[in-house]
Amino acid sequence: MSRLPRLSDHRWRLLWLIAIPLGLMLCMWQAAQLAREQALSNLQDDAENELRLSAANLNGYLLRYDYLPQMLATREGVQRFLDSPDSQDPMPLNLLLDRFRFTSGVSDVYLLNRNADTIAASNWHRQNTFIGHNYAFRSYYTEAIAGRQGRFYGLGTQSLERGYFFSAPVWLDDTSPDAQPDGVMVIKVLLDEVEEGWAEQDAELLVTDSDNIIFMASRPELRMNALYPLSDDRRDALLATRRYAMEPLSPSGINIETTYGPDSALVSFSQGPLSGGRYLSLTRPVAEFGWQMHIFKPLAPVISAQWIAALMAGGLYGIIALGGAIGWQRLRLRREREAFAERERQTLSLVRDELEESVERRTRDLVASNQRLSDEIEERRRAEANLRQTQDELIQAAKLAVLGQLAAGINHELNQPLAAIRAYGENARRFLALSRVDQADTNLEQIVELTKRMADISAQLRQFSRKSSERQETISVQACIEYALRLFQSRLREEHIHVEQQWPDVTLWVTGDLVRLEQVLVNLIGNALHAMKETPNPTLTLSATLTGKQVTISVIDNGPGIGEQHMAQIFEPFFTTKAPGSGLGLGLSISSRIMDDLGGKLQVVNREQGGACFTISLPYSPPAHPHAPHLLKENNKHA
Repeated sequence: MSRLPRLSDHRWRLLWLIAIPLGLMLCMWQAAQLAREQALSNLQDDAENELRLSAANLNGYLLRYDYLPQMLATREGVQRFLDSPDSQDPMPLNLLLDRFRFTSGVSDVYLLNRNADTIAASNWHRQNTFIGHNYAFRSYYTEAIAGRQGRFYGLGTQSLERGYFFSAPVWLDDTSPDAQPDGVMVIKVLLDEVEEGWAEQDAELLVTDSDNIIFMASRPELRMNALYPLSDDRRDALLATRRYAMEPLSPSGINIETTYGPDSALVSFSQGPLSGGRYLSLTRPVAEFGWQMHIFKPLAPVISAQWIAALMAGGLYGIIALGGAIGWQRLRLRREREAFAERERQTLSLVRDELEESVERRTRDLVASNQRLSDEIEERRRAEANLRQTQDELIQAAKLAVLGQLAAGINHELNQPLAAIRAYGENARRFLALSRVDQADTNLEQIVELTKRMADISAQLRQFSRKSSERQETISVQACIEYALRLFQSRLREEHIHVEQQWPDVTLWVTGDLVRLEQVLVNLIGNALHAMKETPNPTLTLSATLTGKQVTISVIDNGPGIGEQHMAQIFEPFFTTKAPGSGLGLGLSISSRIMDDLGGKLQVVNREQGGACFTISLPYSPPAHPHAPHLLKENNKHA
């Protein structure tokens, strides 16, 4: 009879040992599934928004060139040359088309006669000029010579560059009912600018035509591939049209794993640059051009959300299981004590009944009972001590992972270098057009330097959310200000802003991070220029002074100043007084954080004579070796 309870306890322990792990796995699995569905829904919403904006941007970018060939076709110089091309010098028309190409920002502009021969082109001076080539096989010619506006996309037969072509008929006599066009005006637009914007997104974007050929993509390796495998007949038909020249049109290797909606699915790639990952795919039609735009969002956030949810559910389950185990153990101890007390009462009753029989026997029984009682009490005490120790060791649970704050202001911080790169690029194009190669090369060197600095600025954005131990170096304040001012030379000239520079003849030195200090100065100068947009005779004053052991850098404008009601919020994130779309309100907030990290201070006051004055205060720190070369590398003068 005494073995039955032990056998029952053993079965209960075995049952709990099986049920608890199964419950843990079920709880973690269910939590992971719920987190997966929620994360997929959020990822799909983000992908739909990005896809909609990208499609609208592509549509707007191309349609803004739609009217250009029709406008050129009505020019008197074009019609006069087309009327008698053999008796006129084509060079004035070539120069006109080249100027129009440069002004409108298109790739090429050329004129075809009625037989589809190119008789004038903006690239007349290049080796791969279109002049003399016949384009009767292109659909933009056949549509325009029939009296309609034409469109075409594909690889150029001469340049092998991807582009979109717009065409319009040129009429010499459009009054007659049976009049026919006498020529075709064509412009070619490159698509690299749109794809460069896609590369900055945390997703892969691509555009396919009606044959599922990837015509545009954020990754160059994906372009000129077939999204899905082509049949031999379809491949031969595409090669015959010469739309994609002689590109092999290899399959992209996409595998559709699960359909997730009408236009979305979970996919992977067996080859190419996207192989090894899984993605959420969404598709949106670009009806104006007969294309399909696709976006592929990595599933890494979904997997991360699953793990976090599973770990949180497991930790909560562990706490509940631990509490249940403690409660069950206490209930078990209480029942054992009650059973022990009942046994003692029975023992005492038996002793009283046998007391008259033998005092010695009764005494011996009492001693034995007391010994057993002491042993059991000691055993219970040790069990309670072990239980408390186990409880202390298991009471800690996993903490929630805190996601880092997204550096939402990257676009704002890169605006100034981007503007400078664009200015240098435009200058280089003009110099190349004028065959001034040395000056063009100088501008290209500036572009390389600015892109490196953009990478440095991007690496510094994480400072807005946490401190880090960046390298410290001795910086020339005057050289740092001059470099920051150099980024705005084009804008200063265009807006006729007078610049005053005030500092001593001796070099002022501070210790800190060169790129971050320049970043602060660029932000302050940019804000000052923006504040003086509506100011007559705008003047920008830059000064540096040494007072005791403190170097003070001032950026002063003569604009309207800062409203008193905004002074308390001027360094808060996302606060801005600019018009919507002109800024994110992060520049001054990031600049203030940078100065705190460098051991300095950023302050602002309104001047009595008008305008605002931003001051940077840093400790004066001359170099250990007075004759050591400047640690701030001077840039070559830009064009």
